[in-house]
Amino acid sequence: MPQTESSLLQVDLPVAVEVKTAGSWLAWFVLAAVIVAIYSQILFDLADDWWNEPNSSYALLVPPLTAYIAWKRRRLTLSVPAAPDLRGLIWIFAACVILLIGRLGAEFFLSRISLVILLTGLCHTFWGKQRLRTLMFPLLLLATMVPPPVIVYNQLAAPLQLFASLVSTRIAQFCGVSVFQDGNVIQLATTTLGVEEACSGLRALSALIVMALLLGFAQCRRPLTRVLLLAMAFPIAIFVNVLRVAGTAILADYNAELAMGFYHTFSGWLVFLLGIAFVFGTSYVLRRILERAA
Repeated sequence: MPQTESSLLQVDLPVAVEVKTAGSWLAWFVLAAVIVAIYSQILFDLADDWWNEPNSSYALLVPPLTAYIAWKRRRLTLSVPAAPDLRGLIWIFAACVILLIGRLGAEFFLSRISLVILLTGLCHTFWGKQRLRTLMFPLLLLATMVPPPVIVYNQLAAPLQLFASLVSTRIAQFCGVSVFQDGNVIQLATTTLGVEEACSGLRALSALIVMALLLGFAQCRRPLTRVLLLAMAFPIAIFVNVLRVAGTAILADYNAELAMGFYHTFSGWLVFLLGIAFVFGTSYVLRRILERAA
């Protein structure tokens, strides 16, 4: 029976021993110091966003998870002999250009994502393509720590707000609630609800994408299964968000206080847990359909 990629974490593999001289350690230390000097302010601003922006708070867990996965797979990585490849300099050059464009254009996304590209280039250059392949998932997961560009977020937020308002209104009407929708405003008999950007579903989407990546890596064997699971994170995030807005409208028609304060926050957490459950269920169904024969 073929082993999943995650099961390889537990397999004892022969490790390619690399003897490092004092000069090589010094070179690595200087390289790390240069990278820290260049990216220190960028990383500080990124961490500040994680701590203060609710839409980016999920990313606080991404670097520790990435480090843990890379550490657990260290035997798999080191079992591949290092084969330095100068073609990795293409990645490094691209990272430098993207960093320069991001700094000159004040585009935070480009400046931040250039660090992941730079790490990819360093692995390719000093370790080779085959060893880099064993680190592709940790690097891909690390890329999710960078919030999407603001322009992309703004372009998606407004249509998703209107979609959530429209569908939630239809659901509430189906349940017998007297409700009227005007743009992103849901007018009830006793109160008015506004579907803000936080209710567009994008906040849950980023976290569910990370969850789908982790589940695909840990449970799925086929690349197609992993891609489909990742793609399903988007409709799941929209679906659970619509359920939250519709449920809030129905409860607010019964008691307006149930749509405010603690109840509103609690419903957000509850629906997010429901989204995680849907991702787990989707993973199970896809594995049963696409990987049963394997």
